[in-house]
Amino acid sequence: MSNPLPPRSFPPLGGAPSTGLNRLPYLPGLDGLRAIAVVAVMIYHANHDWLQGGYLGVEVFFVISGYLITLLLIGEHERSGTLRLGQFWKRRFRRLLPALYVLLIGVAVYVTAFYISRREEIRGDLAAAVTYVSNWYQIIVGQGYGAGEKFVPLRHLWSLAVEEQFYLLWPLVMLLLLRRSRGRLPAIGVRLIVASVVVAAVVAYVYVPGATAGTCEVEGFRNGWATVAGKCINVNETLYLGSFSRAGGLLLGGGFAMLWRPAAVVRGPLRNMGGRFDVLAGFGLALLVYLFFTMWLFDRQIYNPWLFRGGFLLTGVATLMLIAAATHQHSTTGKLLGNRLFLWIGTRSYGLYLFHWPIYQVIRKQANIQLTVLELVTALMLTIPITEFSYRFVEVPIRTGGLGRAAAIVRRDPRKIVAAVSVVGLVAVATMSLYKAEAQCVGDVQQSLCESAAAAATVPTIESTSSATDATTSVSDSSAPTIPTTTAVPADPYPYVAIGESVMAGADDELKAAGMWVDVKESRTPEGVRTIIIGLRRGGIIGDGTDVIIQVGTNNPMDAEAIAAIMVELPETVGRVLFLTLRAPPAWIPANNELIRSLPSTYPNVTVVDWELRSSEVELCPDGIHLTCGGRAAAIFYTNLILAELGIPAIS
Repeated sequence: MSNPLPPRSFPPLGGAPSTGLNRLPYLPGLDGLRAIAVVAVMIYHANHDWLQGGYLGVEVFFVISGYLITLLLIGEHERSGTLRLGQFWKRRFRRLLPALYVLLIGVAVYVTAFYISRREEIRGDLAAAVTYVSNWYQIIVGQGYGAGEKFVPLRHLWSLAVEEQFYLLWPLVMLLLLRRSRGRLPAIGVRLIVASVVVAAVVAYVYVPGATAGTCEVEGFRNGWATVAGKCINVNETLYLGSFSRAGGLLLGGGFAMLWRPAAVVRGPLRNMGGRFDVLAGFGLALLVYLFFTMWLFDRQIYNPWLFRGGFLLTGVATLMLIAAATHQHSTTGKLLGNRLFLWIGTRSYGLYLFHWPIYQVIRKQANIQLTVLELVTALMLTIPITEFSYRFVEVPIRTGGLGRAAAIVRRDPRKIVAAVSVVGLVAVATMSLYKAEAQCVGDVQQSLCESAAAAATVPTIESTSSATDATTSVSDSSAPTIPTTTAVPADPYPYVAIGESVMAGADDELKAAGMWVDVKESRTPEGVRTIIIGLRRGGIIGDGTDVIIQVGTNNPMDAEAIAAIMVELPETVGRVLFLTLRAPPAWIPANNELIRSLPSTYPNVTVVDWELRSSEVELCPDGIHLTCGGRAAAIFYTNLILAELGIPAIS
């Protein structure tokens, strides 16, 4: 997260700053508060179970940013009678962009070198990060904060986007307010705090309770989703990531800045009440710690109602208690929070926030996999030196005008010129690789839309092959959002066709090795299964005697009608139909499994493979759902369960 103020000397405790109320002293206690916030976020990102409300550290940052930026703007207006917006934005860019670009270049090079299959997805994240719209990009494509299964090294940049949007718009608002205030700043501050409460009330009203559908279906269970301007949007994720819904903390901090100015406090009747504010800070810290440990965000597809119905506001109020004490020159809180360790962490909180998440992702390969203690220690051993390097050799030099001096040094040394050209060339190669990556469906929303678009198609692409085993290809491997027409229809239907979602995707290679046609896609819905069956039937893949294996229901509740819609699309002469039960945490899984287990009584050709029961015999990913962690053992076990039911020899 950003650190709006460079270090300055703190004014003597005996009186107000010599330059008057418009001077903003360095406030080390706020750097200490930043340290608490960033450590909470880093622990939460490592393992939700360790600090299930640690993500609220971002709200603490928002309140601090609103407070400090507003103080800066008020002070500048009092000194000069106006706001030099160009200079303000220039300072913000010099503070924020250098480290961000280091991160983006590092991610681009890493993905190009080691994770080429994710280039197109990362390309969208990179473009959104450069333009500071990461939060809205994630909302539109459905890459929500709670979504797993993906390598998403830039997901955390949503909060920086919210702050940067604030930095762009708030000076314009403040210019208007300051011109019209005529000494009425406290009254405006109260109104801003009221506006923050209004934002909290709107969030509470819009919040959708209950289990949220895993994907956006055209029909069926859509709880928690809404269509806005033709786009399907996850309502609660939008409330969490949206610029307007998260403006409450920024407004709260900005309003408090108009009521609580450190240089004015030291001159007023509150100057000798530092001890009382220490007590207030104790209450604030206790409340913040309680929220960090108890305010969970997302569980079993349910977003915490207490978070959206006052949790953000309560976090902001606790932060204000700490700010009031930390900025009071005669309190002990500021000294305690301003200790050396907290100061080091706080002054580098922006870099720590930037770099820790992608390093976590490199270690665990996908989101929502909990790190072990050893993995966290490894991640910190990488994050801390990278952060320190960025702070000392990138952020501070550029912020203090050292970029020109560095360029001059490079020009005088041929070896440094070669090094610089090599770096530029590497970045150019990575950028071109990302630019040329084939288009894919990114995020849950886009994948859902691709499934819907496929419904208008008739048949899948089928390549001419000499045997069923050689032709085991997944339709979802196609990068196009619709299914093209047939190039070559097989003479006979395939004997075995497997259709599923992300769990089955983990056994994709093993199922193909057993001679199956496999079509898997993350976040697939029952409607998506029905759509694929239509295409495979018309393309001749599914026909007389084909045994069909289906796993669906992890992402959404299912009912008998959804299953009936799938079954009616299968040819009457199809062979056996195997449905696998589900193992996953969402609240609707028990009901879906009960429905699946009841299918043989309605459909005589249906057999149930009880994956939920048998999955306890093998080690799954830490999320308790997927097969792709720890080698091939889980995928082989999963495949052999299916093969045993079909009477096919097991694979090894």
